Amino acid sequence: MLLGPGPRNKGFQDFVYKVFISPITMTAQEIRQRFLDFFASKHHKIVPSAPIVSKNDPTLMFTNAGMNQFKDFFLGNKTPDVRRVADTQKCLRVSGKHNDLEEVGRDGYHHTMFEMLGNWSFGDYFKEEAIGWAWELLTKEYGIDPGRLYVSIFAGDEAENLAVDEEAREIWKKWIPEDRILPFSKKDNFWEMGDTGPCGPCSEIHVDLRPESQRAEKDGRELVNADDPRVVEIWNLVFIQFNRKADGSLEELPAKHVDTGMGFERLTMALQGKHSNYETDIFQPFIRFIEQTSGKTYSNSYAPDAMTDIAMRVVCDHIRAVAFAIADGQLPSNTGAGYVIRRILRRAVRYYYSFLDIREPFLYRLIPLLSDAFGKVFPELKAQSSQVANIIQGEETSFLHTLENGLRRIDTLEPVNGEIRGEDAFELYDTYGFPIDLTRLIASEKGLTIDEPGFEKALAAQKARSRADAQKQVGDWVVVREGESNLFVGYDRLDVEKAHILKYRTVRVKNAEQYQVVLDVTPFYAQSGGQAGDTGTLKVGDDWLQVSDTVKENDLIIHIVDQLPEKPEAQVRASVERSRRQATAQNHSATHLMHAALHEVLGNHALQKGQDVDSERLRFDFSHFQKMTEEEIARVETMVNEKIRENIQLEEDRNVPIDEARESGAMMLFGEKYGEQVRVITFDRNFSRELCGGTHVPATGEIGLFKILSEGAVAAGIRRIEAVTAEKAQAYVDSELAELNEIRTLFKSPLHPAKNVAGLIEENKALRKEIEKLLAAQAGSLKDDLKAKIESVGGTNFLAAQVPLADSNALKSLAYQLEEEIGNAVIILGAVVGDKPQLLIAISKSLTESKGLHAGNMVRELARHIQGGGGGQPFFATAGGKDVSGLEKALAAAKGMVGN
Repeated sequence: MLLGPGPRNKGFQDFVYKVFISPITMTAQEIRQRFLDFFASKHHKIVPSAPIVSKNDPTLMFTNAGMNQFKDFFLGNKTPDVRRVADTQKCLRVSGKHNDLEEVGRDGYHHTMFEMLGNWSFGDYFKEEAIGWAWELLTKEYGIDPGRLYVSIFAGDEAENLAVDEEAREIWKKWIPEDRILPFSKKDNFWEMGDTGPCGPCSEIHVDLRPESQRAEKDGRELVNADDPRVVEIWNLVFIQFNRKADGSLEELPAKHVDTGMGFERLTMALQGKHSNYETDIFQPFIRFIEQTSGKTYSNSYAPDAMTDIAMRVVCDHIRAVAFAIADGQLPSNTGAGYVIRRILRRAVRYYYSFLDIREPFLYRLIPLLSDAFGKVFPELKAQSSQVANIIQGEETSFLHTLENGLRRIDTLEPVNGEIRGEDAFELYDTYGFPIDLTRLIASEKGLTIDEPGFEKALAAQKARSRADAQKQVGDWVVVREGESNLFVGYDRLDVEKAHILKYRTVRVKNAEQYQVVLDVTPFYAQSGGQAGDTGTLKVGDDWLQVSDTVKENDLIIHIVDQLPEKPEAQVRASVERSRRQATAQNHSATHLMHAALHEVLGNHALQKGQDVDSERLRFDFSHFQKMTEEEIARVETMVNEKIRENIQLEEDRNVPIDEARESGAMMLFGEKYGEQVRVITFDRNFSRELCGGTHVPATGEIGLFKILSEGAVAAGIRRIEAVTAEKAQAYVDSELAELNEIRTLFKSPLHPAKNVAGLIEENKALRKEIEKLLAAQAGSLKDDLKAKIESVGGTNFLAAQVPLADSNALKSLAYQLEEEIGNAVIILGAVVGDKPQLLIAISKSLTESKGLHAGNMVRELARHIQGGGGGQPFFATAGGKDVSGLEKALAAAKGMVGN
């Protein structure tokens, strides 16, 4: 069915037609549910999406494919409970090889966050069933015209000694004419997890979305994998049958797996007869809301200069990524995954600020709409919608202020021949978060251009530094003993006498080597859930290996050691460092008591949002929308110490069915991926019960003492407490008491030290006021002397002089008084403040306009004489430096900057 011609859009045909490839009309939610129901009917277990933030995979910041949560099954590190599963997975692709962030909004198909529909077989069915079911779902359940479908297969690779995937071809011939089975190279049809690991040929299913008139002109098979926006891949069936080793060679896997992925947004676009993902009912409610709020109209244009439309697409895409990441526990920050989320959020703010004329926080207002749309499939967002909205609103408020500062910074730049320097454009990008296209737009409004090569050079240098910092070479695992057991017994014992090395490998990070060892059984707790990993020793034969850390790679427990043993096949004695484990357990158990106390004192909304627990201290993030009062902090601390003195015995229940744990009232945290069986930690059933995989004390009395060190904000709606326990808490209290006694000694009075300090502060205030009066009097006497030195330079009242003032505020006050009393003035003062040279420039505002004088630019130039730097506004600026002897040169040079 063809409906009407439309406007020409970039990437589409001259006339846009609405093409229905299926007679079945479905909403996006119906499309998703039909996929899950179909595979449930094929005896697949429907599993929930893993968090969008990757927790135990050091190779990933974010879940970027549906298979991420199943990597251990493919790698052979873990045996699946069931052999067939299906799901819809939240994915985020904004870093590494998938970094297309700057393309999002400019076309109809790039996204940051997207859903991946997938079905998996772990050593169960293979190509026959995967292909047959894919065809059945697309053509029967979704009703796609089979004549519009094409499939690709792996064409083989001589260099890899890999043959054409004839098995897939023969199976496809049962469903589709052979002339629509197209062989493609390794680039398109051989899937790999990474540089190493499981891999195999894949078979992609493509759909032709063009109207019949265009299909008659050109066969769709010529447009498969040709970047045509109307002949697109919708499903990739991966047949995992090889393992890629570090040396590049391939080996057959003992078990064959299936991993399929179908982009939900693209599938919906095809089934709903749209030309862009943003035209579907996944995004249209958000675009309509943005239209209503901004007063602007979405025209569905993909022209490069259609900035209103681009901005709307950016906003409705980015809010999904930001909201789901926060709901899964990743707060915006300045490092790691948090920095990526902050970048996405700020990009959305930049676009609505610049192109939708929205000048106040807006993204957070989309959260109710988002949580309603995804409440059934991803309930974690709806359950936390108010908190997520508050965090986003706080981030927006902060960045809008930074954005305005950046715009002011642009006003202070000194273009060279009408061009903004590349390093200045990079400063705006790196410090103020301005994308180059925003700087380019602002520059054009001012009649300026940008040194694009200079910007690209600075950007490339930054990326090169980042790559060098992140450089890591991981060797192949050397298998010592066959077997997949990687049993953790550290809840019950800290020593294992008869362990064995299963495998080891060498990892080179920044030209330094470290060694990683996997045991068949280990007492070492691996870093996870916010708890630090154990340290200790491995005695392998006659060799002693120091374990500096224990980490998880998915569910594989890896010991970081300082050397490899001479005889890796020898029996291993594994011993955890007891004192460190004990201190860590004390801190971890204290977080559980504190979490419960926060609920008692602040309310049930005070949920954990992150923790970092080691042997030195505990750090605990929780949701709360205001600073805790001193009384609230004291109540929490007192309650925890009361529970410590009660010496409550630990109740530990292992392998509890998840539903049973939930019904028992055990606290479950958003953003965590729980298995079918969980561990429940209880300290008094009426006080603290949580799902937890960490290590704990057998009774609360072993914590000894709990002391809060600080409470502060991490992000909007998120607070952080840092605290210490046991010996560290005692040491802190002893240190504070020692300092208090020292203050008493200084006052020579054992009583009322606080009263004595308060009196001293008041006395100091009074003395400072006296000093300020004396300085003002000194400045007043200087003022008349300085007025006598004023000369006429370039039509201005010009003064450049060094003054004997050692106070910055007095210097500033003197300059303002001189400028106000003289008028039409350029005042440049130098002084030595605290043994350091200072320069100050005050210019009458009328001169900044009539003569284009700029105090900030002038002071930066003059600061070179004193080996320093500075800046400021057109009418007032300051600079500091190191070389006092340069003040005279700086003041002498000032006259030439004003003119004759």
